[in-house]
Amino acid sequence: MEAIDDLLSRHAFFEGFKPDYLALIAGCAQNMHFDAGAYLFREGTPADRFFAIRGGSIAIETYVPSRGPVVLQTCGEGEIVGWSWLFPPYIWQFDARAREGVRVTAFDGACLRTKCDADPALGYEFMKRLTRLVSSRLEATRRQLLDVYGPAVAG
Repeated sequence: MEAIDDLLSRHAFFEGFKPDYLALIAGCAQNMHFDAGAYLFREGTPADRFFAIRGGSIAIETYVPSRGPVVLQTCGEGEIVGWSWLFPPYIWQFDARAREGVRVTAFDGACLRTKCDADPALGYEFMKRLTRLVSSRLEATRRQLLDVYGPAVAG
């Protein structure tokens, strides 16, 4: 069985992290599996962790009363899911459901926040990476909204 810090060193989000940082982060982690259709988290519930996807795909969803669950984005291997654990009040804003069997490394949010607070350089590196991720996801959402609601092209 492979050590978590070794798995993290090959994950896109953690690529280039110092080995001692990977060891610290790995101390907050555990490997998990979710079957197809299982929820990793539900909107409105406490956000206490986040996930590095190592295999499979996850749908980020929201419930629309007139339509049911609507997929906002799909994330796959090498991506991170969930950042509500980092920002008070630590409540999930969306649902995350396994589209197929999913292998993840799950991180305890309180554990990681404590380690980032204790080591500002680690916290800064982590926040830079997470901010890039949030920015990228917002840009993808903007493009998706333009595709759906943008002006019709005359032709």
